[in-house]
Amino acid sequence: MSDAAWTHDGYEMVVGLEVHVELATKTKLFSASANRFGDEPNTNIDPVTLGLPGALPVLNRQAVELAMRIGVALDCTVQPCTFARKNYFYPDMPKAYQISQYDQPLNVDGRLELSDGIVIGVERAHLEEDTGKSTHIGGTGRIHGSEGSLIDFNRAGVPLVEIVSRPDIRSPEQAKAYVNELRGILVAIGASDARMEEGSMRVDANVSVRRPDAEFGTRCEIKNVNSVRSLGRAIDYEARRQVALIEGGESVRQETRHWDENDGRTHTLRSKEDADDYRYFPDPDLVRLDPGEEWISSVRAAMPMLPAARRRRLAEVTGFDVASEAVATVVERGQDEYILEVAALGAAADRALTHVKEAFADAGAAPKVSAADLASLIAMEVSGELTATQTKTVLADLVAAGGGDARAIAATHGFEALETSELDRFVDEAIAADPDAWAKFCAGEPKAMGALVGYVMKASKGQADGKAVTALLQSRRS
Repeated sequence: MSDAAWTHDGYEMVVGLEVHVELATKTKLFSASANRFGDEPNTNIDPVTLGLPGALPVLNRQAVELAMRIGVALDCTVQPCTFARKNYFYPDMPKAYQISQYDQPLNVDGRLELSDGIVIGVERAHLEEDTGKSTHIGGTGRIHGSEGSLIDFNRAGVPLVEIVSRPDIRSPEQAKAYVNELRGILVAIGASDARMEEGSMRVDANVSVRRPDAEFGTRCEIKNVNSVRSLGRAIDYEARRQVALIEGGESVRQETRHWDENDGRTHTLRSKEDADDYRYFPDPDLVRLDPGEEWISSVRAAMPMLPAARRRRLAEVTGFDVASEAVATVVERGQDEYILEVAALGAAADRALTHVKEAFADAGAAPKVSAADLASLIAMEVSGELTATQTKTVLADLVAAGGGDARAIAATHGFEALETSELDRFVDEAIAADPDAWAKFCAGEPKAMGALVGYVMKASKGQADGKAVTALLQSRRS
């Protein structure tokens, strides 16, 4: 669960995340070059991308709308905004500045609720352009010690939204839950594919430690975190490093650090910049953007149901806890609508959820097994025609074949419900074969039942209904 706070030697961690998300536009933020991953290097470029003299930016309307969707989804205030130049020199930023938003961002004062009910504040979600990509040749793959660098400007100018959380996160698990929930929202609203492995979603973590209820400590920013697993490891390591420094009588220095996946450590990258270092000023080539209430209302009206609402709906239909793993898993896969369709045909919704979660891991959001086929199988299970074991066998065949007649598949396996007399006989055999287990069961030891039920299931070759066997044993005992 994400609500378990991290503590170490009496310190707690304080974490804020900066999530950079590439928007799913066809073209770049300020030019008509393609926004497309995987193309040959330096093919999606133009005078604006390369910062050539006289080239002027033209704002991408679709990027603004996708950014507004993010703001609405995160319960932000969507407001008039301006663009600023963030000045710094780096080879992958050919203009020597990045067009971003500074004191007047598009989205402010939002919130994101995790699946367990914990709320993480969102400071802002602003628009900016991405940088190019540098590849350092030789050495460790970092610029220090490399033999040379190659630069691909295809990514330069791709529209980004930077989502900045408030420092409300108190554990690695909370941080991972936040990123997973945010990724689910981004995909649901069509703002981004949020593929961390392709760089379309990148996470920087600001980490500090303090005694509970004390002032915030000095923070360090961790860069180069390219997976949710790595995020948890990096935050945990950095917090422990800071505690060790403080307990050793040293001070934590504000800096930017690099996460090295190979050695599981963070390393100094550069001193931490402040806003003054970037010399922000309004971009003279871009006017103030006022989305207006009409546009904001149209974006809000077109929003799909978000993952949190879908989890609540599925939990209500199935009777599962809204924070359960099963509910979270199928909603993340996008299979909740399928389960509702199965339930609408009269099938037990709780059984549908369990089966889909366990057997449809690779099926995607639209399983090939029709809702009617799964509903038919569940009806046979609930009626007692098939045992739980038999149901799993038939379901595996249905999934492998992409659907079919559950009753016909059951018949090919010779699955038939046992007559009451046969079940009685198997229970008699189980008692006779293991009188010690029977005596313990009669004495009130519930674990002894497992041996007796196991004997019946083995003897009947899985055709006995475990619930029926349990009921029969209990009736014999009384």
